Amino acid sequence: MEKRVLILAFLFIIISCSSSSNSDDDNTIDDVTVNEITYTASLEVISNPERGFMHSWSVNSEGTPLNLVTLNSLKNENVTIILRLYYLEAFKDSDLSTAQLDLIKTDFERLREAGIKCILRFAYNDDQSETDAPLNIIQTHLDQLKPIFQDNADVIAFVQAGFIGSWGEWHTTTNNLTTTENKKAVVNKLLEVLPEEIKIQLRTPLYKQEVFDYTTAIDASVGYGSSDIARVGFHNDCFLASPDDYGTYQNVTIEKSFISNEALFVPTGGETCPPSGIPTASCATADTEMALLKWTYLNLDWYGPVLNVWRDNSCFDDFQRELGYRLLLKSASLQYEANSNENFELNLVVDNAGFAPVYNKKNAFLIFKSTTGETTYKKALDFDVRKVIPAVNYELNESVSLSGIPAGEYNLFLKIEDSHETLANRPEYSIQLANSNVWDSIEGYNKLSHTLTIN
Repeated sequence: MEKRVLILAFLFIIISCSSSSNSDDDNTIDDVTVNEITYTASLEVISNPERGFMHSWSVNSEGTPLNLVTLNSLKNENVTIILRLYYLEAFKDSDLSTAQLDLIKTDFERLREAGIKCILRFAYNDDQSETDAPLNIIQTHLDQLKPIFQDNADVIAFVQAGFIGSWGEWHTTTNNLTTTENKKAVVNKLLEVLPEEIKIQLRTPLYKQEVFDYTTAIDASVGYGSSDIARVGFHNDCFLASPDDYGTYQNVTIEKSFISNEALFVPTGGETCPPSGIPTASCATADTEMALLKWTYLNLDWYGPVLNVWRDNSCFDDFQRELGYRLLLKSASLQYEANSNENFELNLVVDNAGFAPVYNKKNAFLIFKSTTGETTYKKALDFDVRKVIPAVNYELNESVSLSGIPAGEYNLFLKIEDSHETLANRPEYSIQLANSNVWDSIEGYNKLSHTLTIN
Protein backbone atom coordinates (compact mmCIF):
# COMPACT_ATOMS: atom_id res chain seq x y z
CA MET A 1 0.00 0.00 0.00
CA GLU A 2 2.74 2.45 0.96
CA LYS A 3 4.61 1.56 -2.22
CA ARG A 4 1.53 2.41 -4.33
CA VAL A 5 1.13 5.75 -2.56
CA LEU A 6 4.77 6.61 -3.23
CA ILE A 7 4.39 5.75 -6.93
CA LEU A 8 1.26 7.93 -7.22
CA ALA A 9 3.01 10.80 -5.47
CA PHE A 10 5.96 10.48 -7.82
CA LEU A 11 3.69 10.52 -10.86
CA PHE A 12 1.91 13.63 -9.51
CA ILE A 13 5.25 15.43 -9.20
CA ILE A 14 6.20 14.49 -12.78
CA ILE A 15 2.85 15.69 -14.13
CA SER A 16 3.14 18.97 -12.19
CA CYS A 17 6.62 19.59 -13.50
CA SER A 18 5.49 18.77 -17.01
CA SER A 19 2.64 21.30 -16.70
CA SER A 20 5.03 23.98 -15.50
CA SER A 21 7.35 23.38 -18.44
CA ASN A 22 4.51 24.34 -20.85
CA SER A 23 4.50 28.01 -19.78
CA ASP A 24 6.03 29.02 -23.14
CA ASP A 25 3.12 27.37 -24.88
CA ASP A 26 0.75 29.53 -22.80
CA ASN A 27 2.48 32.62 -24.15
CA THR A 28 1.92 31.35 -27.66
CA ILE A 29 -1.76 31.01 -26.88
CA ASP A 30 -1.78 34.53 -25.45
CA ASP A 31 -0.30 35.83 -28.69
CA VAL A 32 -3.34 34.56 -30.55
CA THR A 33 -5.47 36.92 -28.46
CA VAL A 34 -3.89 39.91 -30.20
CA ASN A 35 -5.22 41.04 -33.58
CA GLU A 36 -2.39 42.18 -35.86
CA ILE A 37 -3.95 44.41 -38.52
CA THR A 38 -2.43 45.92 -41.64
CA TYR A 39 -4.53 48.72 -43.13
CA THR A 40 -4.86 49.56 -46.81
CA ALA A 41 -4.08 53.10 -47.96
CA SER A 42 -6.66 54.82 -50.16
CA LEU A 43 -6.09 57.01 -53.24
CA GLU A 44 -9.36 58.85 -52.69
CA VAL A 45 -9.38 62.66 -52.73
CA ILE A 46 -10.58 63.43 -49.21
CA SER A 47 -12.36 66.61 -48.13
CA ASN A 48 -10.75 67.13 -44.74
CA PRO A 49 -11.07 70.43 -42.85
CA GLU A 50 -8.57 73.30 -42.88
CA ARG A 51 -6.53 72.10 -45.84
CA GLY A 52 -6.46 71.64 -49.61
CA PHE A 53 -7.30 73.79 -52.60
CA MET A 54 -9.42 76.79 -51.67
CA HIS A 55 -11.40 79.56 -53.34
CA SER A 56 -10.67 83.23 -52.71
CA TRP A 57 -13.60 85.64 -52.52
CA SER A 58 -13.27 89.34 -51.75
CA VAL A 59 -16.00 91.81 -50.85
CA ASN A 60 -16.07 95.58 -50.65
CA SER A 61 -17.38 97.60 -47.71
CA GLU A 62 -20.96 96.69 -46.74
CA GLY A 63 -21.14 94.37 -49.74
CA THR A 64 -22.97 91.13 -50.44
CA PRO A 65 -22.47 88.24 -48.01
CA LEU A 66 -21.33 84.78 -49.03
CA ASN A 67 -23.88 82.75 -50.99
CA LEU A 68 -25.02 79.70 -49.07
CA VAL A 69 -25.86 77.73 -52.21
CA THR A 70 -22.35 78.34 -53.54
CA LEU A 71 -20.80 77.32 -50.23
CA ASN A 72 -22.84 74.12 -50.16
CA SER A 73 -21.65 73.28 -53.67
CA LEU A 74 -17.98 73.35 -52.65
CA LYS A 75 -18.16 69.74 -51.49
CA ASN A 76 -18.42 68.79 -55.18
CA GLU A 77 -14.92 70.25 -55.64
CA ASN A 78 -13.55 68.69 -52.45
CA VAL A 79 -13.09 72.21 -51.11
CA THR A 80 -13.43 72.74 -47.34
CA ILE A 81 -11.75 76.12 -46.93
CA ILE A 82 -11.99 79.58 -48.51
CA LEU A 83 -10.10 82.84 -48.24
CA ARG A 84 -12.47 85.67 -47.33
CA LEU A 85 -10.92 89.08 -48.01
CA TYR A 86 -12.79 92.10 -46.64
CA TYR A 87 -11.96 95.47 -48.17
CA LEU A 88 -12.62 98.28 -45.70
CA GLU A 89 -12.12 101.13 -48.18
CA ALA A 90 -15.08 103.07 -46.76
CA PHE A 91 -13.64 103.14 -43.25
CA LYS A 92 -10.09 104.50 -43.59
CA ASP A 93 -10.86 107.31 -41.15
CA SER A 94 -13.87 106.02 -39.20
CA ASP A 95 -15.23 103.12 -37.18
CA LEU A 96 -16.65 100.10 -38.94
CA SER A 97 -20.38 100.44 -39.48
CA THR A 98 -23.04 98.15 -38.09
CA ALA A 99 -23.77 97.04 -41.65
CA GLN A 100 -20.13 96.04 -42.14
CA LEU A 101 -20.01 94.08 -38.90
CA ASP A 102 -23.31 92.39 -39.76
CA LEU A 103 -21.90 91.36 -43.15
CA ILE A 104 -19.04 89.56 -41.44
CA LYS A 105 -21.35 87.90 -38.91
CA THR A 106 -23.63 86.68 -41.71
CA ASP A 107 -20.67 85.20 -43.56
CA PHE A 108 -19.63 83.22 -40.49
CA GLU A 109 -23.16 81.90 -39.98
CA ARG A 110 -23.27 80.67 -43.57
CA LEU A 111 -19.80 79.15 -43.40
CA ARG A 112 -20.83 77.17 -40.34
CA GLU A 113 -24.10 76.05 -41.91
CA ALA A 114 -22.26 74.82 -45.02
CA GLY A 115 -19.56 72.97 -43.06
CA ILE A 116 -16.75 75.22 -44.34
CA LYS A 117 -13.94 77.15 -42.63
CA CYS A 118 -12.24 80.33 -43.77
CA ILE A 119 -8.92 82.08 -43.89
CA LEU A 120 -9.44 85.77 -43.12
CA ARG A 121 -7.76 88.89 -44.43
CA PHE A 122 -8.64 92.57 -44.18
CA ALA A 123 -7.34 95.38 -46.40
CA TYR A 124 -8.15 98.97 -47.28
CA ASN A 125 -7.47 98.97 -51.03
CA ASP A 126 -6.88 96.73 -54.04
CA ASP A 127 -4.80 99.17 -56.07
CA GLN A 128 -1.28 100.44 -55.48
CA SER A 129 -2.39 103.99 -56.29
CA GLU A 130 -4.79 104.06 -53.34
CA THR A 131 -4.28 104.71 -49.63
CA ASP A 132 -4.45 102.44 -46.61
CA ALA A 133 -5.49 103.40 -43.05
CA PRO A 134 -3.33 104.74 -40.21
CA LEU A 135 -2.31 102.52 -37.33
CA ASN A 136 -4.83 103.95 -34.84
CA ILE A 137 -7.71 103.17 -37.21
CA ILE A 138 -6.45 99.60 -37.73
CA GLN A 139 -6.29 99.10 -33.96
CA THR A 140 -9.79 100.51 -33.49
CA HIS A 141 -11.18 98.23 -36.20
CA LEU A 142 -9.54 95.21 -34.58
CA ASP A 143 -11.14 96.12 -31.25
CA GLN A 144 -14.50 96.21 -33.02
CA LEU A 145 -13.84 92.84 -34.65
CA LYS A 146 -12.69 91.13 -31.44
CA PRO A 147 -16.16 89.96 -30.30
CA ILE A 148 -16.86 88.56 -33.77
CA PHE A 149 -13.56 86.68 -33.73
CA GLN A 150 -14.36 85.28 -30.29
CA ASP A 151 -17.87 84.17 -31.28
CA ASN A 152 -16.78 82.56 -34.54
CA ALA A 153 -13.38 81.09 -33.76
CA ASP A 154 -14.78 77.66 -34.62
CA VAL A 155 -14.96 78.43 -38.35
CA ILE A 156 -11.75 80.48 -38.63
CA ALA A 157 -8.89 78.31 -39.84
CA PHE A 158 -6.17 81.00 -39.99
CA VAL A 159 -5.91 84.78 -40.29
CA GLN A 160 -3.56 86.48 -42.74
CA ALA A 161 -2.12 89.60 -41.12
CA GLY A 162 -3.46 91.97 -43.81
CA PHE A 163 -4.44 95.60 -43.05
CA ILE A 164 -1.12 97.09 -44.25
CA GLY A 165 -0.75 98.35 -47.82
CA SER A 166 -2.35 97.30 -51.09
CA TRP A 167 -4.34 94.05 -50.88
CA GLY A 168 -3.18 93.84 -47.25
CA GLU A 169 0.09 92.37 -48.51
CA TRP A 170 2.35 94.61 -46.44
CA HIS A 171 3.74 96.79 -49.22
CA THR A 172 2.85 100.15 -50.81
CA THR A 173 1.62 101.66 -47.55
CA THR A 174 0.70 105.33 -47.48
CA ASN A 175 0.83 105.54 -43.67
CA ASN A 176 4.41 104.47 -42.96
CA LEU A 177 3.18 101.07 -41.71
CA THR A 178 6.09 98.99 -42.98
CA THR A 179 8.50 100.10 -40.26
CA THR A 180 9.40 97.31 -37.85
CA GLU A 181 7.70 99.20 -35.04
CA ASN A 182 4.40 99.50 -36.89
CA LYS A 183 4.48 95.95 -38.24
CA LYS A 184 5.05 94.74 -34.71
CA ALA A 185 2.13 96.88 -33.48
CA VAL A 186 -0.26 95.31 -36.02
CA VAL A 187 0.90 91.77 -35.23
CA ASN A 188 0.63 92.31 -31.48
CA LYS A 189 -2.87 93.75 -31.84
CA LEU A 190 -3.96 90.79 -33.96
CA LEU A 191 -2.58 88.35 -31.41
CA GLU A 192 -4.39 90.25 -28.67
CA VAL A 193 -7.86 90.27 -30.24
CA LEU A 194 -7.82 86.81 -31.80
CA PRO A 195 -8.57 83.76 -29.63
CA GLU A 196 -5.38 82.07 -28.51
CA GLU A 197 -5.95 78.96 -30.65
CA ILE A 198 -6.00 80.92 -33.93
CA LYS A 199 -2.75 81.28 -35.87
CA ILE A 200 -1.94 84.24 -38.08
CA GLN A 201 0.22 84.34 -41.21
CA LEU A 202 2.74 86.95 -42.38
CA ARG A 203 3.62 87.63 -45.99
CA THR A 204 7.36 86.78 -45.72
CA PRO A 205 9.63 84.92 -43.31
CA LEU A 206 11.71 88.08 -42.86
CA TYR A 207 8.69 89.93 -41.46
CA LYS A 208 8.32 87.37 -38.68
CA GLN A 209 12.03 87.49 -37.92
CA GLU A 210 11.87 91.28 -37.67
CA VAL A 211 8.77 91.34 -35.48
CA PHE A 212 10.12 88.78 -33.02
CA ASP A 213 13.81 89.68 -33.40
CA TYR A 214 15.19 86.18 -34.01
CA THR A 215 16.61 84.04 -36.82
CA THR A 216 16.65 80.44 -35.57
CA ALA A 217 13.47 78.50 -36.31
CA ILE A 218 11.32 77.48 -33.36
CA ASP A 219 11.36 73.83 -32.32
CA ALA A 220 8.84 71.48 -30.71
CA SER A 221 9.44 72.88 -27.22
CA VAL A 222 8.01 76.19 -28.46
CA GLY A 223 6.00 75.18 -31.52
CA TYR A 224 3.33 73.17 -29.72
CA GLY A 225 2.80 75.91 -27.16
CA SER A 226 0.63 79.01 -27.22
CA SER A 227 3.23 81.77 -27.06
CA ASP A 228 2.97 84.59 -29.60
CA ILE A 229 5.88 83.31 -31.69
CA ALA A 230 4.22 79.88 -31.93
CA ARG A 231 1.06 81.45 -33.36
CA VAL A 232 2.62 83.06 -36.45
CA GLY A 233 3.11 81.32 -39.80
CA PHE A 234 3.45 82.42 -43.42
CA HIS A 235 1.51 83.04 -46.61
CA ASN A 236 3.15 83.37 -50.01
CA ASP A 237 1.05 85.10 -52.66
CA CYS A 238 3.52 84.59 -55.51
CA PHE A 239 4.48 80.95 -54.99
CA LEU A 240 6.64 79.39 -57.74
CA ALA A 241 6.55 82.69 -59.67
CA SER A 242 10.17 83.89 -59.81
CA PRO A 243 13.57 82.97 -58.34
CA ASP A 244 12.62 84.82 -55.12
CA ASP A 245 8.83 84.57 -55.50
CA TYR A 246 8.44 88.28 -56.26
CA GLY A 247 10.45 89.38 -53.22
CA THR A 248 9.07 86.83 -50.77
CA TYR A 249 12.65 85.82 -50.01
CA GLN A 250 15.82 87.83 -49.56
CA ASN A 251 18.11 84.83 -49.02
CA VAL A 252 16.18 82.10 -50.79
CA THR A 253 17.95 78.98 -49.52
CA ILE A 254 18.25 80.07 -45.90
CA GLU A 255 14.71 81.42 -45.65
CA LYS A 256 13.13 78.38 -47.29
CA SER A 257 14.96 76.20 -44.78
CA PHE A 258 13.67 78.45 -42.01
CA ILE A 259 10.06 78.06 -43.20
CA SER A 260 10.51 74.32 -43.68
CA ASN A 261 11.51 73.94 -40.02
CA GLU A 262 8.86 76.29 -38.63
CA ALA A 263 6.09 74.80 -40.77
CA LEU A 264 6.10 71.72 -38.57
CA PHE A 265 4.18 73.96 -36.17
CA VAL A 266 2.77 76.96 -38.07
CA PRO A 267 0.88 77.02 -41.39
CA THR A 268 2.08 77.91 -44.87
CA GLY A 269 -0.26 78.61 -47.78
CA GLY A 270 -1.18 81.13 -50.45
CA GLU A 271 -1.37 81.33 -54.22
CA THR A 272 0.69 81.28 -57.39
CA CYS A 273 1.50 84.25 -59.68
CA PRO A 274 2.33 84.75 -63.37
CA PRO A 275 5.86 83.30 -63.71
CA SER A 276 8.62 85.89 -64.24
CA GLY A 277 12.14 84.91 -65.15
CA ILE A 278 11.49 81.18 -64.70
CA PRO A 279 9.42 78.54 -66.52
CA THR A 280 5.98 77.64 -65.24
CA ALA A 281 6.52 75.19 -62.40
CA SER A 282 6.37 71.57 -63.48
CA CYS A 283 4.62 68.90 -61.45
CA ALA A 284 7.96 67.71 -60.07
CA THR A 285 9.08 71.22 -59.09
CA ALA A 286 5.76 72.05 -57.45
CA ASP A 287 5.73 68.77 -55.55
CA THR A 288 9.26 69.31 -54.26
CA GLU A 289 8.56 72.89 -53.16
CA MET A 290 5.24 72.10 -51.48
CA ALA A 291 6.80 69.19 -49.60
CA LEU A 292 9.77 71.31 -48.50
CA LEU A 293 7.64 74.27 -47.36
CA LYS A 294 4.79 72.10 -46.02
CA TRP A 295 2.00 73.79 -47.94
CA THR A 296 -1.41 73.35 -46.39
CA TYR A 297 -3.68 75.29 -48.79
CA LEU A 298 -3.50 76.82 -52.29
CA ASN A 299 -5.81 79.21 -54.16
CA LEU A 300 -7.83 77.69 -57.01
CA ASP A 301 -8.60 81.10 -58.50
CA TRP A 302 -5.10 82.48 -59.09
CA TYR A 303 -3.00 81.92 -61.09
CA GLY A 304 -5.04 79.82 -63.57
CA PRO A 305 -2.38 79.01 -66.21
CA VAL A 306 -0.08 77.49 -63.55
CA LEU A 307 -2.89 75.31 -62.21
CA ASN A 308 -3.79 74.25 -65.75
CA VAL A 309 -0.25 73.00 -66.35
CA TRP A 310 -0.73 70.69 -63.38
CA ARG A 311 -4.14 69.59 -64.62
CA ASP A 312 -2.75 68.89 -68.09
CA ASN A 313 0.12 66.87 -66.64
CA SER A 314 -2.02 64.78 -64.31
CA CYS A 315 -0.64 65.96 -60.97
CA PHE A 316 -3.52 68.22 -59.92
CA ASP A 317 -5.32 65.30 -58.23
CA ASP A 318 -2.08 64.37 -56.46
CA PHE A 319 -1.90 67.86 -55.01
CA GLN A 320 -5.57 67.66 -53.99
CA ARG A 321 -4.61 64.63 -51.94
CA GLU A 322 -1.34 65.95 -50.55
CA LEU A 323 -1.96 69.60 -49.69
CA GLY A 324 -2.00 69.87 -45.93
CA TYR A 325 -2.26 66.69 -43.89
CA ARG A 326 -3.25 63.23 -45.10
CA LEU A 327 -3.39 60.93 -42.10
CA LEU A 328 -3.74 57.19 -42.44
CA LEU A 329 -3.51 54.04 -40.39
CA LYS A 330 -0.65 51.69 -41.22
CA SER A 331 -1.05 48.92 -38.66
CA ALA A 332 -2.51 47.97 -35.30
CA SER A 333 -1.92 45.46 -32.54
CA LEU A 334 -5.14 45.10 -30.56
CA GLN A 335 -6.21 42.56 -27.97
CA TYR A 336 -9.38 40.60 -28.65
CA GLU A 337 -10.51 40.48 -25.01
CA ALA A 338 -10.26 42.63 -21.91
CA ASN A 339 -11.83 42.66 -18.49
CA SER A 340 -14.28 45.34 -17.45
CA ASN A 341 -12.93 48.11 -15.22
CA GLU A 342 -9.41 47.42 -16.45
CA ASN A 343 -7.48 49.02 -19.36
CA PHE A 344 -7.48 48.32 -23.06
CA GLU A 345 -4.12 48.73 -24.77
CA LEU A 346 -4.47 50.80 -27.93
CA ASN A 347 -1.49 50.30 -30.25
CA LEU A 348 -1.69 51.97 -33.67
CA VAL A 349 0.85 53.16 -36.22
CA VAL A 350 -0.27 56.35 -37.98
CA ASP A 351 1.36 57.99 -41.00
CA ASN A 352 0.99 61.37 -42.70
CA ALA A 353 1.21 61.21 -46.50
CA GLY A 354 0.46 64.92 -46.92
CA PHE A 355 2.76 67.90 -47.29
CA ALA A 356 2.00 69.34 -43.84
CA PRO A 357 0.85 68.46 -40.34
CA VAL A 358 -2.44 69.39 -38.71
CA TYR A 359 -2.00 72.87 -37.22
CA ASN A 360 -5.10 73.36 -35.09
CA LYS A 361 -5.75 71.29 -31.99
CA LYS A 362 -8.22 68.43 -32.28
CA ASN A 363 -9.85 66.12 -29.76
CA ALA A 364 -9.31 62.40 -30.28
CA PHE A 365 -11.46 59.58 -28.93
CA LEU A 366 -11.62 55.79 -28.98
CA ILE A 367 -15.23 54.83 -29.72
CA PHE A 368 -16.76 51.56 -28.49
CA LYS A 369 -19.91 50.67 -30.44
CA SER A 370 -21.97 47.67 -29.37
CA THR A 371 -22.25 44.94 -32.00
CA THR A 372 -25.84 44.27 -30.89
CA GLY A 373 -27.17 47.82 -31.10
CA GLU A 374 -26.34 51.48 -31.47
CA THR A 375 -25.03 52.03 -27.93
CA THR A 376 -21.65 53.75 -27.99
CA TYR A 377 -19.09 54.74 -25.39
CA LYS A 378 -16.50 57.46 -25.96
CA LYS A 379 -13.10 57.53 -24.26
CA ALA A 380 -10.84 60.57 -24.61
CA LEU A 381 -7.28 60.00 -25.78
CA ASP A 382 -4.14 62.02 -25.04
CA PHE A 383 -3.25 61.74 -28.74
CA ASP A 384 -2.12 65.11 -30.13
CA VAL A 385 -2.80 64.79 -33.86
CA ARG A 386 -0.56 67.81 -34.61
CA LYS A 387 2.46 65.63 -33.87
CA VAL A 388 1.84 63.28 -36.79
CA ILE A 389 4.30 64.96 -39.13
CA PRO A 390 4.80 64.11 -42.81
CA ALA A 391 6.60 60.89 -43.76
CA VAL A 392 7.31 59.79 -40.17
CA ASN A 393 5.49 56.86 -38.55
CA TYR A 394 3.74 57.91 -35.36
CA GLU A 395 3.18 55.21 -32.73
CA LEU A 396 -0.09 55.82 -30.93
CA ASN A 397 0.15 53.73 -27.76
CA GLU A 398 -2.30 54.42 -24.95
CA SER A 399 -3.93 52.55 -22.08
CA VAL A 400 -7.64 53.27 -22.26
CA SER A 401 -9.79 52.75 -19.17
CA LEU A 402 -12.83 50.52 -19.71
CA SER A 403 -14.53 51.89 -16.62
CA GLY A 404 -18.22 52.45 -17.22
CA ILE A 405 -18.43 50.19 -20.28
CA PRO A 406 -20.58 47.07 -19.65
CA ALA A 407 -19.47 43.58 -20.63
CA GLY A 408 -20.19 42.76 -24.25
CA GLU A 409 -18.79 42.92 -27.77
CA TYR A 410 -17.80 46.26 -29.30
CA ASN A 411 -16.55 47.45 -32.66
CA LEU A 412 -13.79 50.01 -32.24
CA PHE A 413 -13.44 53.36 -34.02
CA LEU A 414 -11.09 56.32 -33.87
CA LYS A 415 -12.68 59.78 -33.92
CA ILE A 416 -10.67 62.98 -34.43
CA GLU A 417 -13.10 65.86 -34.00
CA ASP A 418 -12.97 69.63 -33.96
CA SER A 419 -11.88 71.11 -30.63
CA HIS A 420 -14.86 73.49 -30.58
CA GLU A 421 -18.01 72.14 -28.95
CA THR A 422 -20.15 73.74 -31.67
CA LEU A 423 -18.53 71.55 -34.34
CA ALA A 424 -17.55 68.44 -32.38
CA ASN A 425 -20.54 66.42 -33.58
CA ARG A 426 -20.36 67.62 -37.19
CA PRO A 427 -18.75 64.82 -39.27
CA GLU A 428 -17.66 67.30 -41.98
CA TYR A 429 -15.39 68.89 -39.39
CA SER A 430 -13.87 65.56 -38.26
CA ILE A 431 -10.75 64.07 -39.83
CA GLN A 432 -11.22 61.18 -42.24
CA LEU A 433 -8.25 58.83 -42.42
CA ALA A 434 -6.92 57.99 -45.87
CA ASN A 435 -7.65 54.26 -45.69
CA SER A 436 -10.01 52.08 -47.66
CA ASN A 437 -13.34 51.21 -46.08
CA VAL A 438 -12.82 52.88 -42.70
CA TRP A 439 -14.92 56.06 -42.83
CA ASP A 440 -18.34 56.37 -41.25
CA SER A 441 -19.60 59.60 -42.82
CA ILE A 442 -22.71 59.70 -40.62
CA GLU A 443 -20.82 59.72 -37.32
CA GLY A 444 -17.42 60.99 -38.41
CA TYR A 445 -15.72 57.81 -37.15
CA ASN A 446 -12.79 55.85 -38.57
CA LYS A 447 -13.26 52.08 -38.27
CA LEU A 448 -10.34 50.19 -36.73
CA SER A 449 -11.60 46.85 -38.15
CA HIS A 450 -11.50 45.23 -34.73
CA THR A 451 -14.04 43.79 -32.32
CA LEU A 452 -13.28 43.78 -28.60
CA THR A 453 -14.95 41.45 -26.11
CA ILE A 454 -15.21 42.92 -22.62
CA ASN A 455 -15.64 40.18 -20.03
